[in-house]
Amino acid sequence: MNPKIAGYWMATGLFAFALAGSGVMDLVLPPMLAEGMQHLGYPDYFVRILGVWKLLGVLALLAPGTRRLKEWAYAGFFFDLSGAVVSHLVMGDGLGGALAPFVLLAIGAASYALRPAGRALEIDALHGEPVPAK
Repeated sequence: MNPKIAGYWMATGLFAFALAGSGVMDLVLPPMLAEGMQHLGYPDYFVRILGVWKLLGVLALLAPGTRRLKEWAYAGFFFDLSGAVVSHLVMGDGLGGALAPFVLLAIGAASYALRPAGRALEIDALHGEPVPAK
């Protein structure tokens, strides 16, 4: 197997596994997670919405032939995880609190950077516009 493809699947598998677990935990909302999110200023209903979005995003990443959805999923995960990093830093949790979402953000960036051409949105180099997904 091509090393780039192997790296893509390792990063994507780890990323999807972590975010699926996070999405399930967001839906279940155990007391420890609820307290942590309240500390960050987020209400319980918002955490559950994030859980649904995470699970849908994981499905989009893993499903074949959904290029445009994959782009949206990667963007959504970027917003979620970068927002988590900033939230922890702003609330005084320090680098330790921001480390987990930052590491997931890096794994997601690796997945995005290594994705094969068939899983990426094609760009018209002349006009800089996306080519319609097939």
